Amino acid sequence: MDKYILVLTTVPEEKTGQTIATRLLEERLAACVTISAASQSFYWWKGQISKEPEHILLIKTRAALYPRLEKKIQEIHPYEVPEIIALPVHKGSVDYLNWIEKETKN
Repeated sequence: MDKYILVLTTVPEEKTGQTIATRLLEERLAACVTISAASQSFYWWKGQISKEPEHILLIKTRAALYPRLEKKIQEIHPYEVPEIIALPVHKGSVDYLNWIEKETKN
């Protein structure tokens, strides 16, 4: 298993993203959270195609923290079914990966 992951989630507004980012950082579940500019999401929800503005959170962390990170996002996220997707980091700058390691140690 890869040691580091990039976790994606979406939020309805930037303020919600800031709240989630701050909580994840305070609890050392992430080393960095990047919040994108507003974008449009098109998706199926309750039998209909929906369209809503959203911001994407790019969460950099260790794979070992994923269960706790997922639980925390689900606790504080406003969506009934939040997008939470983890992608493995196969390669990366050694200095950056070491920094993630250091900043997510409790």
